[in-house]
Amino acid sequence: MARPPQDPQIRINEILDAADQLFFTKGYHATTISDIAKKMGVAQGTLYYYFKSKEQVLETLLDRHAAFLISEIKNIYCLTTTPAEKIALVISAALHRANYKDGLLLNMLYDAQNLQLKEKLFHQLELALSPWLLKIVEEGIANQDFFVSYPPTAVDYILVIADFLSEALYQKTSDKILTFRLTMAEALIEKALGAQGKTIHIMLTR
Repeated sequence: MARPPQDPQIRINEILDAADQLFFTKGYHATTISDIAKKMGVAQGTLYYYFKSKEQVLETLLDRHAAFLISEIKNIYCLTTTPAEKIALVISAALHRANYKDGLLLNMLYDAQNLQLKEKLFHQLELALSPWLLKIVEEGIANQDFFVSYPPTAVDYILVIADFLSEALYQKTSDKILTFRLTMAEALIEKALGAQGKTIHIMLTR
């Protein structure tokens, strides 16, 4: 067995980078631990030193993407833009991350064999995103941009709408339908926040 490097996180990131490429080119189910090891040029035992299975590699890879998203959200919160713009940027960032590599993450999460993992990840994301969205909503209330009596419920509603949009991406709906869904989502979020119309603009490229 190859000797692990002194910093385990370096090797873990190398494994995740290789797995990420293979899941995209070959597909998750067609990729094996052996494939990942060959991609890295190491013995198969090296991977098993860090991960018990391919499923654990996938879960850790998804956790890494979630961490990247949370970092983006923190940066958005610190911007000197309006609360409405921040809300739109948060949703746009979440959808952009979900649509990574032509929907690779969504395809893996919505796979019937990974639905339990999807529920776990989405729950973790909701717990992580909710406090930041709540801060933005409260900022909007303080600025009199938003008028909502119970902010936590508005945040929950925004997360449900984001999930609705991510499913549309997974289904690869036509540009026309996706544009309609985005317009509807913007109007619903504005309504939930008591914001002025046409102040939430969600940007989405695919």
